[in-house]
Amino acid sequence: MMSAKLFIASEAVLRVERTSLRVQQPASSSDMVSLAMGEPDFDTPPRIVQAAVEALQQGYTHYAPLLGDKTLCQALADDVSARSGMPVKNGEVLVTHGGTAGLAAAILSIVNPGDRVVIPDPTYSLYADLVNMAGGICIPMPCRSDLHWDLDRLDKALEGAKLFVFCNPGNPTGIVHSREEVETLGKLVNKHNNLVIADEAYSDLVFTDRPFTSVLQVPAFAGRTLFCQTFSKSYAMTGWRVGYLAGPAEMIAAAARVHNSVNGSVNSAVQRAALVALTQCQNDVKRMYDVYRERRQLMMEGLYAIPELSLNEPEGAFYCFPSYSLPIPAIDMVALLREQGIAVRPGSEFGAAGERHLRLSYAASNEAIVEGVRRLKRALAGLN
Repeated sequence: MMSAKLFIASEAVLRVERTSLRVQQPASSSDMVSLAMGEPDFDTPPRIVQAAVEALQQGYTHYAPLLGDKTLCQALADDVSARSGMPVKNGEVLVTHGGTAGLAAAILSIVNPGDRVVIPDPTYSLYADLVNMAGGICIPMPCRSDLHWDLDRLDKALEGAKLFVFCNPGNPTGIVHSREEVETLGKLVNKHNNLVIADEAYSDLVFTDRPFTSVLQVPAFAGRTLFCQTFSKSYAMTGWRVGYLAGPAEMIAAAARVHNSVNGSVNSAVQRAALVALTQCQNDVKRMYDVYRERRQLMMEGLYAIPELSLNEPEGAFYCFPSYSLPIPAIDMVALLREQGIAVRPGSEFGAAGERHLRLSYAASNEAIVEGVRRLKRALAGLN
């Protein structure tokens, strides 16, 4: 066997290791209350599980087409077309191994070494890791104090950039960008001739009175945008690993080259289950949405009662992102909180502007939320 001393990881790996903000927390003990996971605590709806069982029994045990199961691709194309008002043609949808592989295929198919890529700060940390893996240059764009985009700053940041990557609703902020913000972004990327990756993983989890505005509904994004979606959040299918990209055929073809080289086609039976989720499970999505809405209110009320915290009201996804007043770095704060039996994510994991923030997930039971917030309040009071 080759000596480990002879092995040096590739420069792509080393770039990610040098720059990544992603935190691997130790496993939680049985007495730990975790509000750290961005994962629904619901089981996958039974009809989706049954669809996978039936698909296996019907022989869906072979390789699927590289772009995806044809019936699922057509259903996704129909759904995207209905939302955008534009026909979606053959070759404009790619089924991926979850949203993560979709994002990886999208970014690695666009970004060359030295390309400038603008990302909001704070935002989902995988974006920067993938840009660094590709050799691109991340340009963090700090958000306003209310965690919405600073559009004047964004205008300046996009000049000379190749790509803008964002999520709406936001992880970790819980912000939902308004139609005015999204339309202004559309004007800016046309002005500066940027490509766009729009991650709308949480688009079914919006708690504002105004309707959610997708990039699919704004014509300015057509021809320059990869729309990234996943079945993980809305349908409680995180472990199934199925998502998709939609966009111009030439961009999908490039992303497919990456995805097919690294991942190959998605599990055949899982794609048949995803078809059932997409076409038959809106009642299940609504049922889980109603529970999230209640949990959101429960967590907000608890956090508002903690003097050391300041919270912008979360508008979507299933996260609260409070700032705290104590002079302790977020990574150290999280370690101190673990000693008090509560696991959360450090805001600094999501960018420099996330420092002195915590990300808490209300994709957890009511009991976990109440007890977790109680432990958080006690811990912060003890540190004050």
